[in-house]
Amino acid sequence: MTASVRHSAPLERTTTMRAAVIDGPSRHRTQSLPLPEIGPRDVRVRLEGCGVCHSNIPVWEGRPWFNYPLDPGAPGHEGWGIVEAVGDDVRECQPGERVAVLSYHAYAEYDVAPADAVVPLPASLASAPFPGEPLGCAMNIFSRSAIEAGQTVAILGIGFLGALLTRLAANAGARVIAISRRPFALEVARSFGAVETIPMDDHQRIIDRVKALTDGSFADRVIEATGQQWPLDLAGELTRERGRMIVAGFHQDGPRTVNMFLWNWRGIDVVNAHERDPKVYVAGIRAAVDAVARGDLDPTPLYTHRYALDMLGAALDATRERPEGFMKALVTP
Repeated sequence: MTASVRHSAPLERTTTMRAAVIDGPSRHRTQSLPLPEIGPRDVRVRLEGCGVCHSNIPVWEGRPWFNYPLDPGAPGHEGWGIVEAVGDDVRECQPGERVAVLSYHAYAEYDVAPADAVVPLPASLASAPFPGEPLGCAMNIFSRSAIEAGQTVAILGIGFLGALLTRLAANAGARVIAISRRPFALEVARSFGAVETIPMDDHQRIIDRVKALTDGSFADRVIEATGQQWPLDLAGELTRERGRMIVAGFHQDGPRTVNMFLWNWRGIDVVNAHERDPKVYVAGIRAAVDAVARGDLDPTPLYTHRYALDMLGAALDATRERPEGFMKALVTP
């Protein structure tokens, strides 16, 4: 490392850290290793925690295309914590500042990210967990949804993301219909602003119910937030003519089929709302910081399960199995 580095106090600093390593399907260990070095435009964060994303489940379960072991800390990408050191060219944040960070090895005590992937957190959020990436994801999906006051919005799948989108749509003045398989999740949806809730149990019954609730016209906006084939099929059926269907679920287990006859006949606009540009991700995190700081969005009730770093496997299992009362797991060093 040739660049000079500014550190936070104290002067006596650690030189090692612990990180979780997924070394095979449903296997992990905790490893001690040197602190990651940083370049002139990098920031090293002492992590307070990392959210567990449902997209981590395939690599935890195992697929033929994954290579093990993963890098230490991977695939954690929902971290937040305290800036411990910055490269000499960094001016966006300072050592000692609390931040959300878009990094990719955050199942660890420390991680490194470019300075433009770090978002400062205000003092008003000093005691709050802040997994920035999924909160920013919700803000970006909401923006792509073009939801307006007076619209009817159906949301399929009330997990962490679906609940946040329920609140954002309700705040915008939309009438939200929440559809989910778990009774607990439907209760959460009501507390987050849904005016109607429907169990996700029978395809035709759900269609008939939404049709009745909308006087036969169906929903102006439909957000599919499950990443599964059946809800994707259902989403098209629930979208009105010239309505907008938003694919917010992460479809990662193979190709999907779509009812192009229906989509084409109704003139549905279909939006794939997953961002790939890191700048857009960070813009969403900034928007989420502002929304939470204003009190427009309170994700705190959704952080239902917490695990120590060496219990990462249990956190991933809970994220996959979704036991009663589960919404979001956080892993804390």
